[in-house]
Amino acid sequence: MSSGINLYLILLAALVASASPGPATLAIAGTSMSHGRRAGLALASGVTTGSLCWSAMAAFGLGAVMLAHAWLFEAARYLGAGYLLYLAWKSARHALAPARPATVAAAGAPSGSRAFRRGLALHLTNPKAVLFFGSLYSIGIPRDASATDLLCIMAAVGAQGAVVFHGYALLFSSRRMTACYLRLRRVFEAVFAVAFAAAGIKILTTRVS
Repeated sequence: MSSGINLYLILLAALVASASPGPATLAIAGTSMSHGRRAGLALASGVTTGSLCWSAMAAFGLGAVMLAHAWLFEAARYLGAGYLLYLAWKSARHALAPARPATVAAAGAPSGSRAFRRGLALHLTNPKAVLFFGSLYSIGIPRDASATDLLCIMAAVGAQGAVVFHGYALLFSSRRMTACYLRLRRVFEAVFAVAFAAAGIKILTTRVS
């Protein structure tokens, strides 16, 4: 790898971005607590795949193309905001629903493929990912970086993201977290509803020059 690339700083920036509370980590936590480990891991896999897609696009210049064509970025922005508001509506509906038996709702859990698609859609419609990976590759990587350098960085960032996202799924699907969710289901769902709605509104009202 080129000596001009500081992989440790790149991984640190990516770690802060992926581990910080946001729509993806909220969705992973909520799915893992309410539907169990399998659904949570599947959703985390979808988020990881979406992250790898944005990373590849940014590494090979497609992110810059997207930002240069305002309508592409605006389309992603409205899709992302709409999806987050949809998740907010679902969480609010669950918060208002009658109490369920004190077990994980396995019967109503999404299939692995459906949970994966949900995680993928959540990250592919997140315009903040375009900005993050675009900045990461434009600032942290020299112009003379080789294709091998870019692939190594993509692999390292992707592997780290996979550990973080799947770690969230494992953590929040533990018996203790599941029991806590079952006791405070309405509180958790209300918090998720507010957080998803706030994120969606923020995306709608943020303008990128």
